[in-house]
Amino acid sequence: MKCALLAACCAAFLLPAKGFAAAAAPSAPSAAAAPAAPPAAAAPAAGVELVKVDPAIEAVLRSSQRWLVSRQLPSGAWNEQGNRQQAAFTGYAMMALMACGNTPGEGEFGKAVARGAQFLTDCIRPDGFIAASTGEANMYGHGIASIALAELYGQTRDPALRGKLERVIHLTLACQNGAGGWRYSPHPGDADISVTVLQVVALRAARNSGIDVPQSAVDKAIAYVKSCQHPATGGFTYQTNSGNPGFARTAAAIYSLQVCGLYDDPLVAKGEKFLFDRQLKDMEWFTYGNFYAAPALYMIGGDSWKKWYGQISGSLMQRVHRQGELAWWDPLEGGPGQGPLYATSVYTAILAMPYHYIPLYQR
Repeated sequence: MKCALLAACCAAFLLPAKGFAAAAAPSAPSAAAAPAAPPAAAAPAAGVELVKVDPAIEAVLRSSQRWLVSRQLPSGAWNEQGNRQQAAFTGYAMMALMACGNTPGEGEFGKAVARGAQFLTDCIRPDGFIAASTGEANMYGHGIASIALAELYGQTRDPALRGKLERVIHLTLACQNGAGGWRYSPHPGDADISVTVLQVVALRAARNSGIDVPQSAVDKAIAYVKSCQHPATGGFTYQTNSGNPGFARTAAAIYSLQVCGLYDDPLVAKGEKFLFDRQLKDMEWFTYGNFYAAPALYMIGGDSWKKWYGQISGSLMQRVHRQGELAWWDPLEGGPGQGPLYATSVYTAILAMPYHYIPLYQR
């Protein structure tokens, strides 16, 4: 895996056993739940209403949004110090702000989201690959940026964005390999779970917003993810028949299976047990892993989500840095190549999930 860029992140979408379904109308949120004037919230999975954002977490979320906006560059981009993957970090920051109810024209920080969106659309190359002018890019950055743009289009229906998003998704589909997965480079090659999940989630977000995604691509992606399952443990490996199962890989895998509609698949239940056995114990790739584990457990719902959110929110609230009206985090796992922008974006998105503003996180 690469270092800081292993991460990631459907309005009332009820899916068949396989594949994506058409959208249903979103339900309205509780007026008291949001930190800003947001768009209509999507319907959550069964049992997610057991979890609420308490006043202490809400205060931290307000401050972490302010911190993120304070780090936005004049170009509209976000970037971690010493890293050149501006498209990726902009995607992460936008997802965090949107999870708190901000879209262009809506919410306290809607203008920051609009500026970020303009930066990302300016990064779309003629072939559809998303890459900032810094010259450093791969399918990780393309994936998270695609997710952010697809979510934004789904909520705003901005006609100026649709054609660009279609070009982005065409590139994503063209890069899928014969086994159904994706890897670092923007062309078909080998595959791994981490890159594959980002593309699958982007395809789901695009399909939700009305962009055509062939069912054959979904079926191939499901087959690839399942090929990485480790039967003895219920976890998932980085590649097919390669290495040991891990927390982050398993979180990514069961989230992608649910994104493809396999909510009740036995592999999801086995993966859930694997995650609970290792939560807050396997700290390697903690931030990246929880970016997927949180929506995976949210989509499972009920007591599983209540337990998970209680544990992850408790850990994050203990480790948040505060200065005046600002709040931010360093990555809980530490290590080189990861920094506060990445961590604050991911942890803000996780803590804000009970607001139900990201359609992609809905079942």
